[in-house]
Amino acid sequence: MAFSIITNITKFLNFTHAAVITLGAYFCFLYTFQLHLSLSLAIILAITSTSIIGISCELFVYKPMRKRNMELWHYLIASIGLYVILQNLISLYFGDDTKVLRTGEVTVGHEIFGAYITTIQIVTICVSLLLFIVVNLFLNKSRTGKSIKAVSNNPELSNIYGINSNRVILIAFVIGSALAAVAGILSAMDTNMTPTFGFNLLLYGVIAMIIGGVGSTKGLIAGSFLVAAAQHLGAYYINTKWMDAIAFIILIIFLIWKPLGFSGMRLKKVEV
Repeated sequence: MAFSIITNITKFLNFTHAAVITLGAYFCFLYTFQLHLSLSLAIILAITSTSIIGISCELFVYKPMRKRNMELWHYLIASIGLYVILQNLISLYFGDDTKVLRTGEVTVGHEIFGAYITTIQIVTICVSLLLFIVVNLFLNKSRTGKSIKAVSNNPELSNIYGINSNRVILIAFVIGSALAAVAGILSAMDTNMTPTFGFNLLLYGVIAMIIGGVGSTKGLIAGSFLVAAAQHLGAYYINTKWMDAIAFIILIIFLIWKPLGFSGMRLKKVEV
């Protein structure tokens, strides 16, 4: 959802989002283990710091490019460049070794119907569901949320109706970066983290968004469930090494036979 909000409104694949996901986890590590703050305060500061990075990318890179009416592929190249810069800054400060964000002992977890699930995985599910519902309510019910959807659909027409598209895009970056930070923190608490681990999470998000249908909330849920279920069934019956390959096989199948995803929705364009 974090990636989808920004992509829908900017119309390009923002690869910098991978570094934003990673920064969420590493900021939490910085505040918790190096500055010795409480975990709850560290999480709040990490989300805030990550949002500032996302805002900075929009204000100092993407917004000036929009003023010059640059092509979408220019944004794509710029986002890749920003990702490389941020990822190398993370490696420079924190190192390339694997780091752990967990503070307690590693446990087997809770047995549910013969399967084991850890406490942090339960927390991840609950937090994800809560944020998903809250963000959807915000987008569908609030005035700002409706403005985000309007600018995503047609920024020129939105400007005519008095909506400040630059301001709305900035808000979308704040929401998307904050959600990305939460995803990075929860993922790092579940497993571990390296300066490049956010890129894998981003790829899964891109695949889920494409096969679900760009701009479709219900499709996003269906796409996420399909990718996750296929990957873990493949890991169980074949090998864990096939998890990434299975995700991309599903993507290729959809691109060939169902390019619009589950939703089958084409992006509408209105000319004035």
